[in-house]
Amino acid sequence: MKVVILAGGLGTRLAEETGTRPKPMVEIGGKPILWHIMKIYSYWGFNEFVICLGYKGYMIKEYFINYYLYNSDITVELDKNIIDVHYTNSESFKVTLVDTGLHTNTAGRIKKIRPHVDGQTFMLTYGDGVSDVNIHELLAFHKKQGRALTLTAIQNPGRFGNIIMNESGIVDAFEEKPKGDGNWINGGFFVCEPKIFDYLEGDMENIQWEREPMRKITADKQLSAYKHYGFWKCMDALRDKNELEEMWNSGKAKWKLWD
Repeated sequence: MKVVILAGGLGTRLAEETGTRPKPMVEIGGKPILWHIMKIYSYWGFNEFVICLGYKGYMIKEYFINYYLYNSDITVELDKNIIDVHYTNSESFKVTLVDTGLHTNTAGRIKKIRPHVDGQTFMLTYGDGVSDVNIHELLAFHKKQGRALTLTAIQNPGRFGNIIMNESGIVDAFEEKPKGDGNWINGGFFVCEPKIFDYLEGDMENIQWEREPMRKITADKQLSAYKHYGFWKCMDALRDKNELEEMWNSGKAKWKLWD
């Protein structure tokens, strides 16, 4: 089963990093977050990827074209134009890189990769979110539900701690980053049947996947939600990037399921 990753957005809310590279290439622990997402799926046995490119997509192409050399010890004989590879730490990824347009919105990007999923069930996620979601359980849930689309629902923690105090200013209780308002939100990590392309007919260039298409899928009772109670984090802004980096450096990266 193939995994489609949306990696073409401008990443404007992370402008400190995305001025020079696409958001999925922003590094956590010296590796692009895109690599981390792919490693999550690879851990569960899924190594075929279709990546939707847009903003500075050539940088993602160059990364994978040169991946073998980036992760190797090499000797270069310039006068003979010879490269000897001594050691490599590569991956068993098969990656299809698809130019889906600089300004194309997410629904349009998904529509453009239709030829690359071969009319089969496929997985889909965003190029900026990591999780310890059990992909096998997610797939089993999707198959049992029998609907066109399953999303992974998460409860995002609040950004700030709660303080409970009396009128004198004495704090009775403090909770650091509690669960938000109890609502479930879309965390990506979708499972899609080919039927979802029926909801992408017509001009989708400026249409957001989460709006018109998903609303129609919902109205037709074809959307299921898999509740994930574990770790999930979206790299939406610089503070999120810094939090993920801190988790990785401290050995507390909960999305790192691999050795």
